[in-house]
Amino acid sequence: MKLFVQIPCLNEEQTLPDVLETIPTSIPGIDEIEILIIDDGSTDRTVEVAKAHGVTHFVRHTRNMGLARSFRDGVDYALLHGADIVVNTDGDNQYPQAHITELVQPILTGDADIVIGDRQTRTIEHFSGFKKTMQQFGSFVASRAAGLDLPDAASGFRAYSKYSLIRLNIVTRFSYCMETIVQAGYKRLAIASIPITTNAKTRESRLFKNIWQHMFQSGSAIARVYLMYRPMALFASVSAVFGVAGLIPFVRYLVLLLADSGGNHLQSLILGVTLVIAALLSITIGVVADLTRLNRTLAEEQLDMQKLARYGD
Repeated sequence: MKLFVQIPCLNEEQTLPDVLETIPTSIPGIDEIEILIIDDGSTDRTVEVAKAHGVTHFVRHTRNMGLARSFRDGVDYALLHGADIVVNTDGDNQYPQAHITELVQPILTGDADIVIGDRQTRTIEHFSGFKKTMQQFGSFVASRAAGLDLPDAASGFRAYSKYSLIRLNIVTRFSYCMETIVQAGYKRLAIASIPITTNAKTRESRLFKNIWQHMFQSGSAIARVYLMYRPMALFASVSAVFGVAGLIPFVRYLVLLLADSGGNHLQSLILGVTLVIAALLSITIGVVADLTRLNRTLAEEQLDMQKLARYGD
């Protein structure tokens, strides 16, 4: 059983030594532990620091490609080099690496395909009250979209089985965190959460400028993936809203007509017809989108076969 611990890095020469020095060197049930550095366009001595600490596996981007692409390229490298489990952590030393031992256990026992480290955001001192609330709300939305119950959907400290990585396909550019959760829920992968602690904050996030950008990007990723995999549920809901709203003007028209209140009340008829047409268009778009989803499912099954051939059984 081979474990790859992959660390996406962007100018992490200051904090990377603390990360590398605290990664477990042995874990019961794991035969080999390899460390992979994904250098996402660093301009400092990140790579030199990693080499000085004995790291031999590198994926390098000549310019910054973003977290999602770094994750995808790291996974491809790890699987090509025989990984059975991939743990993703951060180069800023946010996560205590000792938790890796706990993180991989549900995969080793066959109880989960993906394990997420729950940061217990309510207890993080440097998170503002607003940020804690938004983190909880974001986890609730992502959980609902995936049909799961996850306390910390935004946590990037995760363990993935080889099987789950073959099934997942990253298409967004901002972050893989929300996207993989919605996909995993749709593809019926088993996800577990374990409580973890976090280290003191070392720097501001380089993934987003502020909480508002993070909320927008995360929300967009959830909406896009949900639309990809559950379009009929979305468009049927929109159609139902338009349909119910369209009935109200018709009811008003009939009430006024029976009351003989005078006038032809064409505005009610026009509004009602417009809303009903919108409902019909929504359900039509939903049908087309659902057919596209079916084609996507067939294409992903073919992609799974190609990945199996590429990475081995």
